[in-house]
Amino acid sequence: MKQIYTYGSYLKEKFGAKVYKVGINISGFTCPNIDGTVAKGGCTFCENDSFSASTDTVQELKGFHLNLNSKENPYLEKQLKQLEQQFSAISKRQAKEYGAEKFLVYFQSFTNTYAPFETLKALYEKALSFENVVGLSIGTRSDSITEETLEYLASLSKKHEIWLEFGIQSVYDATLQKINRGHDSANVEEWIKKSKAAGVNVCGHLIFGLQNETQEMMLETSRAAYEWGIDSVKYHPLYVVKRTALANELSRSEFEPISEALYLDTLVKSLQMKPEHISVQRVTAGIDDDSLLAPQWCRDKNQQIKNINAALKKIGLKY
Repeated sequence: MKQIYTYGSYLKEKFGAKVYKVGINISGFTCPNIDGTVAKGGCTFCENDSFSASTDTVQELKGFHLNLNSKENPYLEKQLKQLEQQFSAISKRQAKEYGAEKFLVYFQSFTNTYAPFETLKALYEKALSFENVVGLSIGTRSDSITEETLEYLASLSKKHEIWLEFGIQSVYDATLQKINRGHDSANVEEWIKKSKAAGVNVCGHLIFGLQNETQEMMLETSRAAYEWGIDSVKYHPLYVVKRTALANELSRSEFEPISEALYLDTLVKSLQMKPEHISVQRVTAGIDDDSLLAPQWCRDKNQQIKNINAALKKIGLKY
């Protein structure tokens, strides 16, 4: 049985230690397709409030949002404190429960290059100053990063492990329009290639089961993402949660959520065509609370992994 090349394996090989990603949510960050710059409401599958935790800092910054044109950030010190508190709490738990020895600070929620350069620089440098931090992973959108920020990240990559995580989702522009993405596929391709040329690592996020997409279309998205030069990949099924535009579409029977059988088959075929050097960070996703509307098989992640490994075993692979 051949082990799929995972991101954890990549990090262990590179650093000789257990490296964990510490997911961070900084208040005041948003997206250009939420704040009206390119669209309103966010992607149709995104429940925007799900990113917010109920803390004093979050409540104080409620209604305050940064963008690329923000002239000042009066809350920077509070954001830096929030970063420090989150990292301290999460990294200590990961060290205790999982034996984590080193860390990547993962700017996870919303679009984490969508702010003034000085704010980004302060946050990134603060994160890199923490004990046992070897680098950053920055979740963003291809229409929300500037040449200045990319150049800066490229300079950091000479001494640190630096990743940009881009939501590719689909290479079909009709699909991107349908989910209210706010940019086209050419924009994603451009910035993935720019990031790679600058020496920054890239992780691509792919979604299987988007409205009106056939399996051939899903596989074409995988093929294109690999060809663009991504270093790592996350695969997600499209699932529907309450308080989203997608939930409204589901209630009107405008699409049918992907079946587990089709997802498994698509995932296996995508993994078979994946170049071996591209690491895998995620093979599925879901949520186990009352916000999940469909498909119900996305509720139990442990069972999903068991089913994925059963499907992979048939072709001599394991995750």
